[in-house]
Amino acid sequence: MDMQEAQDRKEIESLFRKLKTAWDQGDEAAYGSCFTEDADYVTFQGEHLQGRKAISDSHKALWNSVLKGSTLEGEIKQIRFLSPETAVFHGLGVVKLRWQKQAPVKRDSINTNVVVKRNGHWVIAAFQNSRISPPGLMQKIFMKFSK
Repeated sequence: MDMQEAQDRKEIESLFRKLKTAWDQGDEAAYGSCFTEDADYVTFQGEHLQGRKAISDSHKALWNSVLKGSTLEGEIKQIRFLSPETAVFHGLGVVKLRWQKQAPVKRDSINTNVVVKRNGHWVIAAFQNSRISPPGLMQKIFMKFSK
């Protein structure tokens, strides 16, 4: 790994920390600033938000209601550079509600992020989040018969 890639990795990790801090503070402007103006954001429920404003507004509504006082826990598991100005990273995350001492494992999610370097700064251009769950009955049946 060269020095530039090492620096870019640190900056992407810093972006992820900024995202978590903005969530913890319920700061929709700071949260939105982690994304490109035209970012795509797919929630774990499959809702597709388009653009920084939609991302910020939807999170503001959540933080003013069901997710008020929640915190975001997580970490980057892998960063892969597609070019010097584009990378994909996978993060693990979970929302801890304000009354919980720890977040339940059943709420763990994995997210895929496409990040781009714009004006010397890394920002998220696309985000997709999925709940991590064990295989369901049908998956188990298919896996058993596919062997």
